[in-house]
Amino acid sequence: MQHTSDAEWPPRDVWRASTSAVLSWKEMTKQACERCGAQFAEDDPRQQCDCGGLLELTHDVTLDAAALRRAFAERVTLRSDWRGSGVWRYRELVLPSIADGEIVSHPEGSTPLVSSDAVSRWAGMPLEMKHEGHNPTGSFKDRGMTVGISNAKRIGVKTVACASTGNTSASLAAYASRAGIPALVFVPAAHVALGKLTQALAYGARTFLVRGDFDACLELARCAADTLGVYLLNSINPFRLEGQKTIVLELLQQLDWRAPDWIAVPGGNLGNTAAFGKALREAKAMGLIDRVPRLAVVQASGAAPFALAFRDNFARRLNVEPETVASAIRIGAPASWDRAVRAIRETNGVVVAASDAEILEAKAVIDRAGIGCEPASAASVAGVRALLRDGVIHRDERVVAVLTGHLLKDPGIVATYHQQTEPRPAHANRPIEIEADIREVVARL
Repeated sequence: MQHTSDAEWPPRDVWRASTSAVLSWKEMTKQACERCGAQFAEDDPRQQCDCGGLLELTHDVTLDAAALRRAFAERVTLRSDWRGSGVWRYRELVLPSIADGEIVSHPEGSTPLVSSDAVSRWAGMPLEMKHEGHNPTGSFKDRGMTVGISNAKRIGVKTVACASTGNTSASLAAYASRAGIPALVFVPAAHVALGKLTQALAYGARTFLVRGDFDACLELARCAADTLGVYLLNSINPFRLEGQKTIVLELLQQLDWRAPDWIAVPGGNLGNTAAFGKALREAKAMGLIDRVPRLAVVQASGAAPFALAFRDNFARRLNVEPETVASAIRIGAPASWDRAVRAIRETNGVVVAASDAEILEAKAVIDRAGIGCEPASAASVAGVRALLRDGVIHRDERVVAVLTGHLLKDPGIVATYHQQTEPRPAHANRPIEIEADIREVVARL
Protein backbone atom coordinates (compact mmCIF):
# COMPACT_ATOMS: atom_id res chain seq x y z
CA MET A 1 0.00 0.00 0.00
CA GLN A 2 1.33 3.43 -0.87
CA HIS A 3 1.50 6.23 1.65
CA THR A 4 1.83 9.96 1.24
CA SER A 5 5.34 11.16 2.00
CA ASP A 6 5.69 12.43 5.58
CA ALA A 7 7.58 15.46 4.27
CA GLU A 8 4.75 16.54 2.05
CA TRP A 9 1.59 16.72 4.13
CA PRO A 10 -1.03 17.56 3.12
CA PRO A 11 -0.21 16.72 -0.52
CA ARG A 12 -0.35 19.97 -2.44
CA ASP A 13 -1.93 18.42 -5.52
CA VAL A 14 -5.31 18.06 -3.80
CA TRP A 15 -5.60 21.77 -3.14
CA ARG A 16 -6.38 24.70 -5.39
CA ALA A 17 -6.50 28.07 -3.70
CA SER A 18 -9.92 29.67 -4.15
CA THR A 19 -8.33 33.05 -4.84
CA SER A 20 -5.46 34.05 -7.06
CA ALA A 21 -3.35 34.77 -3.98
CA VAL A 22 -1.20 32.06 -2.48
CA LEU A 23 -2.61 31.36 0.96
CA SER A 24 -0.80 29.82 3.90
CA TRP A 25 -2.43 26.81 5.49
CA LYS A 26 -3.62 28.84 8.47
CA GLU A 27 -5.06 31.54 6.25
CA MET A 28 -7.23 28.91 4.60
CA THR A 29 -9.09 28.11 7.83
CA LYS A 30 -11.14 30.55 9.90
CA GLN A 31 -13.62 30.36 12.73
CA ALA A 32 -16.95 31.93 11.79
CA CYS A 33 -19.96 32.73 13.96
CA GLU A 34 -23.04 30.88 12.77
CA ARG A 35 -25.28 33.65 14.09
CA CYS A 36 -23.72 36.96 12.98
CA GLY A 37 -21.02 35.83 10.52
CA ALA A 38 -18.10 37.39 12.42
CA GLN A 39 -14.77 35.72 11.65
CA PHE A 40 -11.86 34.92 13.94
CA ALA A 41 -8.40 33.47 13.43
CA GLU A 42 -8.09 29.70 13.45
CA ASP A 43 -6.02 29.76 16.65
CA ASP A 44 -8.32 32.15 18.57
CA PRO A 45 -9.13 30.29 21.82
CA ARG A 46 -12.54 31.90 22.46
CA GLN A 47 -15.42 29.51 23.13
CA GLN A 48 -18.09 31.44 21.24
CA CYS A 49 -18.75 34.73 19.50
CA ASP A 50 -19.35 37.99 21.38
CA CYS A 51 -22.95 37.85 20.14
CA GLY A 52 -23.40 34.49 21.88
CA GLY A 53 -23.40 32.45 18.67
CA LEU A 54 -21.46 29.20 18.30
CA LEU A 55 -18.41 29.04 16.04
CA GLU A 56 -17.79 26.86 13.01
CA LEU A 57 -14.57 26.17 11.12
CA THR A 58 -14.54 27.14 7.45
CA HIS A 59 -11.81 26.08 5.01
CA ASP A 60 -11.41 28.68 2.27
CA VAL A 61 -10.32 26.43 -0.57
CA THR A 62 -11.68 24.60 -3.58
CA LEU A 63 -10.92 20.89 -3.47
CA ASP A 64 -10.51 18.37 -6.27
CA ALA A 65 -12.86 15.50 -5.38
CA ALA A 66 -11.08 12.82 -7.43
CA ALA A 67 -7.68 13.66 -5.95
CA LEU A 68 -9.16 13.71 -2.45
CA ARG A 69 -10.70 10.27 -2.87
CA ARG A 70 -7.34 8.90 -4.04
CA ALA A 71 -5.53 10.46 -1.09
CA PHE A 72 -8.09 9.15 1.42
CA ALA A 73 -7.86 5.64 -0.05
CA GLU A 74 -4.06 5.61 0.12
CA ARG A 75 -4.17 6.49 3.83
CA VAL A 76 -6.21 3.46 4.89
CA THR A 77 -3.49 1.82 6.98
CA LEU A 78 -2.74 -0.05 10.18
CA ARG A 79 -0.01 2.41 11.25
CA SER A 80 0.02 2.88 15.04
CA ASP A 81 0.56 6.65 15.05
CA TRP A 82 -1.68 9.44 13.71
CA ARG A 83 -1.15 8.19 10.15
CA GLY A 84 -3.34 5.22 11.11
CA SER A 85 -6.17 7.48 12.29
CA GLY A 86 -9.59 7.41 10.67
CA VAL A 87 -9.88 11.09 11.58
CA TRP A 88 -6.56 12.45 10.33
CA ARG A 89 -6.99 10.46 7.11
CA TYR A 90 -9.30 13.36 6.18
CA ARG A 91 -6.87 15.99 7.40
CA GLU A 92 -7.51 18.40 4.52
CA LEU A 93 -11.16 18.62 5.55
CA VAL A 94 -10.53 18.65 9.30
CA LEU A 95 -7.55 20.87 10.18
CA PRO A 96 -5.11 21.28 7.29
CA SER A 97 -2.75 23.70 9.02
CA ILE A 98 -1.78 21.54 11.99
CA ALA A 99 1.82 20.31 12.15
CA ASP A 100 2.57 16.60 12.50
CA GLY A 101 4.09 17.06 15.95
CA GLU A 102 0.98 18.83 17.24
CA ILE A 103 -1.37 15.90 16.57
CA VAL A 104 -2.51 13.91 19.61
CA SER A 105 -3.86 10.59 18.34
CA HIS A 106 -4.54 7.13 19.79
CA PRO A 107 -5.22 6.43 16.80
CA GLU A 108 -8.99 6.63 16.53
CA GLY A 109 -11.66 6.09 13.87
CA SER A 110 -11.43 3.35 11.24
CA THR A 111 -14.59 1.87 12.79
CA PRO A 112 -16.49 -0.93 11.03
CA LEU A 113 -19.70 -0.86 9.06
CA VAL A 114 -21.52 -4.01 10.21
CA SER A 115 -24.81 -5.76 9.52
CA SER A 116 -26.84 -8.56 11.09
CA ASP A 117 -29.76 -10.56 9.76
CA ALA A 118 -31.22 -10.67 13.27
CA VAL A 119 -31.08 -6.89 13.72
CA SER A 120 -32.48 -6.31 10.23
CA ARG A 121 -35.38 -8.69 10.94
CA TRP A 122 -36.16 -6.84 14.15
CA ALA A 123 -35.94 -3.45 12.45
CA GLY A 124 -38.10 -4.72 9.57
CA MET A 125 -35.64 -3.91 6.79
CA PRO A 126 -32.01 -4.37 5.69
CA LEU A 127 -29.88 -2.22 7.97
CA GLU A 128 -26.19 -1.37 8.22
CA MET A 129 -24.62 -0.08 11.42
CA LYS A 130 -21.57 2.16 11.80
CA HIS A 131 -20.10 1.06 15.14
CA GLU A 132 -18.30 3.93 16.86
CA GLY A 133 -17.90 1.84 20.00
CA HIS A 134 -14.72 0.50 18.39
CA ASN A 135 -12.88 3.75 19.12
CA PRO A 136 -10.06 3.69 21.73
CA THR A 137 -12.16 4.77 24.74
CA GLY A 138 -15.28 3.07 23.40
CA SER A 139 -17.27 5.93 21.88
CA PHE A 140 -17.43 8.37 18.97
CA LYS A 141 -16.19 11.14 21.28
CA ASP A 142 -12.60 10.17 20.46
CA ARG A 143 -13.00 11.51 16.94
CA GLY A 144 -13.77 14.99 18.17
CA MET A 145 -11.35 14.84 21.06
CA THR A 146 -8.27 14.08 18.95
CA VAL A 147 -8.90 17.34 17.08
CA GLY A 148 -9.90 19.34 20.17
CA ILE A 149 -6.90 18.24 22.25
CA SER A 150 -4.52 18.64 19.30
CA ASN A 151 -5.69 22.23 18.90
CA ALA A 152 -5.38 22.82 22.65
CA LYS A 153 -1.80 21.55 22.53
CA ARG A 154 -0.76 23.77 19.61
CA ILE A 155 -2.22 26.98 21.09
CA GLY A 156 -0.60 26.34 24.48
CA VAL A 157 -3.67 25.58 26.61
CA LYS A 158 -2.77 24.90 30.26
CA THR A 159 -5.92 23.05 31.37
CA VAL A 160 -8.88 21.51 29.54
CA ALA A 161 -12.37 20.80 30.85
CA CYS A 162 -15.73 19.34 29.89
CA ALA A 163 -19.18 18.57 31.20
CA SER A 164 -20.27 15.04 30.43
CA THR A 165 -22.80 12.28 30.87
CA GLY A 166 -19.74 10.02 30.79
CA ASN A 167 -18.36 9.40 27.32
CA THR A 168 -16.91 12.89 26.77
CA SER A 169 -15.21 12.79 30.18
CA ALA A 170 -13.62 9.42 29.40
CA SER A 171 -12.35 10.64 26.06
CA LEU A 172 -11.13 14.01 27.35
CA ALA A 173 -9.29 12.32 30.20
CA ALA A 174 -7.53 9.89 27.88
CA TYR A 175 -6.48 12.39 25.23
CA ALA A 176 -5.49 15.08 27.73
CA SER A 177 -3.30 12.51 29.46
CA ARG A 178 -1.64 11.62 26.16
CA ALA A 179 -1.00 15.33 25.54
CA GLY A 180 0.27 15.98 29.07
CA ILE A 181 -2.45 18.56 29.76
CA PRO A 182 -4.35 18.57 33.10
CA ALA A 183 -8.07 17.84 32.72
CA LEU A 184 -11.18 18.75 34.72
CA VAL A 185 -14.43 16.87 34.17
CA PHE A 186 -17.90 17.57 35.57
CA VAL A 187 -20.34 14.65 35.59
CA PRO A 188 -23.78 14.18 37.21
CA ALA A 189 -23.26 12.45 40.55
CA ALA A 190 -26.39 10.30 40.26
CA HIS A 191 -26.48 9.70 36.52
CA VAL A 192 -23.10 8.56 35.23
CA ALA A 193 -22.56 4.93 34.25
CA LEU A 194 -19.82 3.14 36.18
CA GLY A 195 -17.97 2.09 33.03
CA LYS A 196 -17.60 5.72 32.01
CA LEU A 197 -16.76 7.13 35.43
CA THR A 198 -14.00 4.58 35.95
CA GLN A 199 -12.39 5.63 32.67
CA ALA A 200 -12.20 9.28 33.72
CA LEU A 201 -10.68 8.28 37.06
CA ALA A 202 -8.24 5.80 35.52
CA TYR A 203 -6.98 8.26 32.92
CA GLY A 204 -6.21 10.81 35.64
CA ALA A 205 -8.76 13.59 35.20
CA ARG A 206 -9.73 15.71 38.22
CA THR A 207 -13.32 14.51 38.42
CA PHE A 208 -16.18 16.49 39.98
CA LEU A 209 -19.40 14.61 40.76
CA VAL A 210 -22.00 17.36 40.49
CA ARG A 211 -25.29 17.23 42.40
CA GLY A 212 -27.34 17.99 39.31
CA ASP A 213 -27.98 16.86 35.75
CA PHE A 214 -25.83 17.29 32.64
CA ASP A 215 -27.19 20.76 31.97
CA ALA A 216 -26.04 21.87 35.44
CA CYS A 217 -22.63 20.32 34.71
CA LEU A 218 -22.33 22.23 31.43
CA GLU A 219 -23.22 25.52 33.10
CA LEU A 220 -20.56 24.84 35.74
CA ALA A 221 -17.99 23.96 33.08
CA ARG A 222 -18.75 27.19 31.25
CA CYS A 223 -18.28 29.13 34.51
CA ALA A 224 -14.96 27.36 35.01
CA ALA A 225 -13.90 28.43 31.52
CA ASP A 226 -14.78 32.06 32.30
CA THR A 227 -13.42 32.11 35.87
CA LEU A 228 -10.37 29.88 35.65
CA GLY A 229 -9.46 30.30 31.98
CA VAL A 230 -9.64 26.58 31.23
CA TYR A 231 -10.27 25.47 27.64
CA LEU A 232 -13.74 23.98 27.27
CA LEU A 233 -14.00 20.92 25.04
CA ASN A 234 -17.69 20.17 24.89
CA SER A 235 -19.31 19.89 21.48
CA ILE A 236 -19.88 23.65 21.39
CA ASN A 237 -16.15 23.74 20.59
CA PRO A 238 -15.89 23.92 16.77
CA PHE A 239 -12.78 21.72 16.64
CA ARG A 240 -14.71 18.86 18.22
CA LEU A 241 -17.22 18.92 15.37
CA GLU A 242 -14.47 18.77 12.74
CA GLY A 243 -13.42 15.43 14.17
CA GLN A 244 -16.95 14.10 14.60
CA LYS A 245 -17.88 14.85 11.00
CA THR A 246 -15.34 12.19 9.94
CA ILE A 247 -17.88 9.56 11.06
CA VAL A 248 -19.85 10.54 7.96
CA LEU A 249 -16.80 10.92 5.71
CA GLU A 250 -15.57 7.44 6.66
CA LEU A 251 -19.05 5.97 6.26
CA LEU A 252 -19.31 7.45 2.77
CA GLN A 253 -15.87 6.15 1.84
CA GLN A 254 -16.84 2.67 3.07
CA LEU A 255 -19.84 2.86 0.73
CA ASP A 256 -17.53 3.87 -2.15
CA TRP A 257 -18.93 7.42 -1.96
CA ARG A 258 -22.45 6.23 -2.86
CA ALA A 259 -24.59 8.02 -0.32
CA PRO A 260 -27.26 6.02 1.52
CA ASP A 261 -30.83 7.26 1.64
CA TRP A 262 -30.80 7.73 5.42
CA ILE A 263 -28.33 8.09 8.28
CA ALA A 264 -29.88 7.51 11.72
CA VAL A 265 -28.12 8.88 14.80
CA PRO A 266 -28.98 9.23 18.50
CA GLY A 267 -29.64 12.80 19.63
CA GLY A 268 -28.59 14.21 23.00
CA ASN A 269 -26.58 17.42 23.07
CA LEU A 270 -26.91 17.41 19.24
CA GLY A 271 -23.21 17.81 18.46
CA ASN A 272 -23.28 14.81 16.13
CA THR A 273 -26.39 16.11 14.39
CA ALA A 274 -24.58 19.38 13.70
CA ALA A 275 -21.37 17.61 12.67
CA PHE A 276 -23.21 15.24 10.33
CA GLY A 277 -25.03 18.11 8.66
CA LYS A 278 -21.75 19.96 8.15
CA ALA A 279 -20.04 16.87 6.75
CA LEU A 280 -22.82 16.23 4.24
CA ARG A 281 -22.99 19.89 3.22
CA GLU A 282 -19.25 19.98 2.54
CA ALA A 283 -19.10 16.56 0.87
CA LYS A 284 -21.83 17.57 -1.58
CA ALA A 285 -20.24 20.98 -2.27
CA MET A 286 -16.87 19.35 -3.00
CA GLY A 287 -18.34 16.72 -5.30
CA LEU A 288 -17.49 13.76 -3.06
CA ILE A 289 -21.15 12.70 -3.22
CA ASP A 290 -23.83 13.54 -5.75
CA ARG A 291 -26.77 13.61 -3.34
CA VAL A 292 -27.34 14.23 0.36
CA PRO A 293 -28.78 11.50 2.63
CA ARG A 294 -31.61 12.38 4.98
CA LEU A 295 -30.77 12.53 8.69
CA ALA A 296 -32.98 10.75 11.21
CA VAL A 297 -32.22 11.97 14.74
CA VAL A 298 -33.58 9.75 17.50
CA GLN A 299 -34.00 10.95 21.07
CA ALA A 300 -35.21 9.12 24.17
CA SER A 301 -38.85 9.94 24.94
CA GLY A 302 -37.92 11.16 28.41
CA ALA A 303 -35.28 13.55 27.04
CA ALA A 304 -36.75 14.71 23.72
CA PRO A 305 -36.88 18.50 23.47
CA PHE A 306 -35.58 18.43 19.89
CA ALA A 307 -38.15 15.84 18.80
CA LEU A 308 -40.96 17.84 20.42
CA ALA A 309 -39.80 21.03 18.69
CA PHE A 310 -39.57 19.25 15.33
CA ARG A 311 -43.31 18.60 15.43
CA ASP A 312 -43.84 22.37 15.45
CA ASN A 313 -41.16 23.07 12.80
CA PHE A 314 -38.77 24.33 15.49
CA ALA A 315 -40.96 27.36 16.19
CA ARG A 316 -39.34 27.67 19.62
CA ARG A 317 -36.45 26.21 21.56
CA LEU A 318 -37.56 23.77 24.24
CA ASN A 319 -35.97 22.51 27.45
CA VAL A 320 -37.16 19.49 29.44
CA GLU A 321 -36.30 17.74 32.70
CA PRO A 322 -34.58 14.66 31.23
CA GLU A 323 -35.19 11.13 32.43
CA THR A 324 -34.08 8.03 30.52
CA VAL A 325 -32.01 4.88 30.99
CA ALA A 326 -29.96 5.99 27.97
CA SER A 327 -27.63 8.15 30.05
CA ALA A 328 -25.50 9.33 27.11
CA ILE A 329 -28.49 11.24 25.70
CA ARG A 330 -30.04 12.22 29.04
CA ILE A 331 -29.89 15.93 28.19
CA GLY A 332 -32.75 18.41 28.51
CA ALA A 333 -31.20 21.57 27.05
CA PRO A 334 -29.07 20.64 23.99
CA ALA A 335 -26.23 23.10 23.40
CA SER A 336 -25.93 22.61 19.62
CA TRP A 337 -29.61 23.37 18.97
CA ASP A 338 -29.38 26.00 16.22
CA ARG A 339 -26.85 24.22 14.06
CA ALA A 340 -28.72 20.93 14.55
CA VAL A 341 -31.88 22.63 13.25
CA ARG A 342 -29.88 23.71 10.22
CA ALA A 343 -28.72 20.12 9.66
CA ILE A 344 -32.27 18.78 9.77
CA ARG A 345 -33.57 21.43 7.39
CA GLU A 346 -30.69 21.08 4.91
CA THR A 347 -31.02 17.29 4.74
CA ASN A 348 -34.83 17.19 4.82
CA GLY A 349 -34.34 15.19 7.98
CA VAL A 350 -36.67 14.04 10.72
CA VAL A 351 -36.52 13.86 14.51
CA VAL A 352 -38.31 11.16 16.50
CA ALA A 353 -38.37 9.81 20.03
CA ALA A 354 -38.15 6.20 21.22
CA SER A 355 -39.29 4.95 24.62
CA ASP A 356 -36.86 3.38 27.08
CA ALA A 357 -38.56 0.03 26.49
CA GLU A 358 -38.01 0.32 22.73
CA ILE A 359 -34.38 1.37 23.23
CA LEU A 360 -33.66 -1.52 25.60
CA GLU A 361 -35.33 -4.02 23.29
CA ALA A 362 -33.26 -2.76 20.34
CA LYS A 363 -30.14 -2.94 22.47
CA ALA A 364 -30.88 -6.53 23.51
CA VAL A 365 -31.29 -7.55 19.85
CA ILE A 366 -28.04 -5.78 18.87
CA ASP A 367 -26.22 -7.36 21.81
CA ARG A 368 -27.55 -10.85 21.06
CA ALA A 369 -26.31 -10.47 17.47
CA GLY A 370 -22.77 -10.34 18.86
CA ILE A 371 -22.40 -6.64 18.01
CA GLY A 372 -23.30 -4.92 21.29
CA CYS A 373 -23.72 -1.26 22.16
CA GLU A 374 -24.62 1.04 25.02
CA PRO A 375 -28.31 2.02 25.45
CA ALA A 376 -28.11 5.41 23.70
CA SER A 377 -26.61 3.76 20.62
CA ALA A 378 -29.62 1.50 20.28
CA ALA A 379 -31.90 4.53 19.96
CA SER A 380 -30.85 4.86 16.32
CA VAL A 381 -32.02 1.33 15.48
CA ALA A 382 -35.22 1.73 17.51
CA GLY A 383 -35.87 4.94 15.58
CA VAL A 384 -35.42 3.24 12.20
CA ARG A 385 -37.99 0.61 13.19
CA ALA A 386 -40.48 3.30 14.21
CA LEU A 387 -39.94 5.36 11.06
CA LEU A 388 -40.43 2.27 8.90
CA ARG A 389 -43.64 1.46 10.76
CA ASP A 390 -44.88 5.03 10.24
CA GLY A 391 -44.10 4.98 6.51
CA VAL A 392 -41.36 7.64 6.69
CA ILE A 393 -38.59 5.21 5.77
CA HIS A 394 -39.27 2.58 3.08
CA ARG A 395 -37.90 -0.97 2.88
CA ASP A 396 -36.20 -0.39 -0.47
CA GLU A 397 -34.12 2.49 0.92
CA ARG A 398 -30.56 2.12 2.15
CA VAL A 399 -30.20 3.03 5.82
CA VAL A 400 -27.14 3.29 8.05
CA ALA A 401 -27.67 3.55 11.81
CA VAL A 402 -24.82 4.92 13.92
CA LEU A 403 -24.00 3.04 17.13
CA THR A 404 -22.25 5.63 19.26
CA GLY A 405 -20.81 3.62 22.16
CA HIS A 406 -19.53 0.24 23.35
CA LEU A 407 -21.57 -2.38 25.22
CA LEU A 408 -19.36 -2.15 28.35
CA LYS A 409 -19.90 1.59 28.73
CA ASP A 410 -22.94 0.76 30.88
CA PRO A 411 -22.72 -2.83 32.20
CA GLY A 412 -25.18 -2.04 34.99
CA ILE A 413 -28.03 -1.64 32.51
CA VAL A 414 -27.17 -5.00 30.94
CA ALA A 415 -27.19 -6.80 34.28
CA THR A 416 -30.46 -5.19 35.35
CA TYR A 417 -32.21 -5.99 32.06
CA HIS A 418 -31.21 -9.65 31.96
CA GLN A 419 -31.31 -10.49 35.68
CA GLN A 420 -33.76 -8.23 37.50
CA THR A 421 -36.35 -6.61 35.22
CA GLU A 422 -39.90 -7.79 35.85
CA PRO A 423 -41.95 -8.80 34.07
CA ARG A 424 -39.17 -10.60 32.26
CA PRO A 425 -38.40 -8.89 28.91
CA ALA A 426 -38.76 -11.02 25.78
CA HIS A 427 -35.02 -10.89 25.08
CA ALA A 428 -33.79 -11.36 28.67
CA ASN A 429 -31.10 -14.03 29.11
CA ARG A 430 -31.37 -15.09 32.74
CA PRO A 431 -28.26 -16.73 34.25
CA ILE A 432 -28.88 -20.02 36.06
CA GLU A 433 -27.23 -20.77 39.40
CA ILE A 434 -26.45 -24.47 39.94
CA GLU A 435 -24.39 -26.83 42.04
CA ALA A 436 -21.12 -28.13 40.55
CA ASP A 437 -22.87 -31.24 39.27
CA ILE A 438 -23.18 -32.28 35.61
CA ARG A 439 -26.62 -33.74 36.32
CA GLU A 440 -27.88 -30.22 37.05
CA VAL A 441 -26.45 -28.98 33.75
CA VAL A 442 -28.23 -31.77 31.89
CA ALA A 443 -31.47 -31.16 33.75
CA ARG A 444 -31.44 -27.41 33.07
CA LEU A 445 -30.71 -27.88 29.38
